[in-house]
Amino acid sequence: MDEQLFFKKLNSLCTSKEILYFLSSLEVMSDTMASGALQKISELEVDDNGLKTPALLENEVFRALCFQFEFESSKLSNTGLLNALQALIKLCIDPESTLMTSLLSESEERLGRGQLTAEHLCALGESLLELEGPSCAMLEQIVNHLQERDIKSWSPREIVMVYKILQVTVREGKGWQSLLNRLNGVTLRAASQLSPNFVSVILNSLVALHQTRAVLLVTALCKHSVQHVPYFTDHELVNVLEAFLYFGQKMQVFTEALERHVPKSLHTMHPQTVSKVMQYCCKMMILSKPIFDAVAEGFISSAERLTTDQIAAYIIPFGTLNYLPPSASFLFRKLETVLHTRLSHFQPHTLLNLLHSCVLIQRYPINFLPKIFSPYFLQKLQAQPPGLNRVVMSQLTQLFLTVTLECPFYEGPKLLSKYQVKAFPTLQSPLDVHLFKRVKTGLLYLLKKRIYFASEVSTPYFYVVDIEIKLDEEGFVLPAAQLEEVHRRIALCVDGQNRFCAHSHNLLGEEAIKQRHLQLLGYEVVQIPFFEIESLQNTRKIADYLHKKIFPCTYGLSN
Repeated sequence: MDEQLFFKKLNSLCTSKEILYFLSSLEVMSDTMASGALQKISELEVDDNGLKTPALLENEVFRALCFQFEFESSKLSNTGLLNALQALIKLCIDPESTLMTSLLSESEERLGRGQLTAEHLCALGESLLELEGPSCAMLEQIVNHLQERDIKSWSPREIVMVYKILQVTVREGKGWQSLLNRLNGVTLRAASQLSPNFVSVILNSLVALHQTRAVLLVTALCKHSVQHVPYFTDHELVNVLEAFLYFGQKMQVFTEALERHVPKSLHTMHPQTVSKVMQYCCKMMILSKPIFDAVAEGFISSAERLTTDQIAAYIIPFGTLNYLPPSASFLFRKLETVLHTRLSHFQPHTLLNLLHSCVLIQRYPINFLPKIFSPYFLQKLQAQPPGLNRVVMSQLTQLFLTVTLECPFYEGPKLLSKYQVKAFPTLQSPLDVHLFKRVKTGLLYLLKKRIYFASEVSTPYFYVVDIEIKLDEEGFVLPAAQLEEVHRRIALCVDGQNRFCAHSHNLLGEEAIKQRHLQLLGYEVVQIPFFEIESLQNTRKIADYLHKKIFPCTYGLSN
């Protein structure tokens, strides 16, 4: 039968039984046709659970096909040999069988003789990765041959396969950066034609290969991934999000694509994918209300099916980004129920991160704090990485300060002083140096002398105040160093862009709780956000603005 006619007929068949019956009617067929039939059978017979019909391997026609490949391997075409090898690996044929040994041995000989094209090298590499994993010695040989080939004519499938092979060989400590540089250049030109799967695989390889210098390629792939968001599988979307995180890519169009896709697909998405979406939003400080609202609803309806790590991944971003969804009361009621039934299942650091994120948005885990402050739990925290480092102790201290200031009715165990830090710099966003300098210049113009305000003041209550101004009983400004007759203290919070969610005026949870606590500790908190001051052109205008904000009752006295 003519090959073209054969493959047309083969592709119209829907079961392996039909294929084997069709093959039994043929007197002669080429090795390409036979290997094509094996590939079609493997596509139909293998799913995520393995081989659907194990009895297939005992079928007379199937065994006859295998016999041909086993005893005539040296006569096979490269395509026939490598297609058959791929199909038989997929069908879980014993790697130690004489059939597989014969095909692998013939492949190795042809590789050594340099008889394989780039397409065949990639096919062999794919088979070896599937069969033997990254430790396979022949993979290095394949890469050596690929180095010598002209890669400009490679198909997207070949490009993807080479990335996969390099991903494991480089991990083994072998350097192929010159080949990678050429490959990255070719991929950049083909980026706009890549399928969702190919985009995901390549981005995953670029992360594994630490290709931080391939900025143009990474940017092109991330831009191209926007149109694929609705079509990525869960696994593919996770790969893409990990690449965005690793390379620090933050694109508004990508966020918008996620906002269109996630809310309507959440009920079918794997919880691990949802967790990765929330991690991406949290790390990139992206407060996406459509995504957060949908995730809150999803948590309410399916929290029982989530692992403890997934529960934390769903909830922590709400605290970090200082956002309460419309369903907040149901969300935190559900969280409390889950914690009551599964508290002992949480890893210590996961539980601390989760409860700390709750207090940032004024959701107080009163019932669970006795456990957190218990010596036994603190010992468990210390025993597991990262131990009781400064960040962990800052979280514990802030939890303790929260119940002290905001939950005076709490009568459980207290946090021992040896677990408390003296200041919270690790939990606060650093100062925007440029903005801070402009505010100090404006204050100097307003107050005339530098002695009337202090900057970066440590308080007895763990927080560091950006700028502190002291007033006496009559409202006059006192020298910052004066300790007596201080009637009022004003804390200026100089909030740069890094203290807000991305492209938003929504203060981050850590900054919101700091300002809340400073007020409860007796400070008059005055927020100086970047978006109010960035348009002011000169020092006089900044001083005027500060006078209105800090001393609204006496505005005009400095003129």
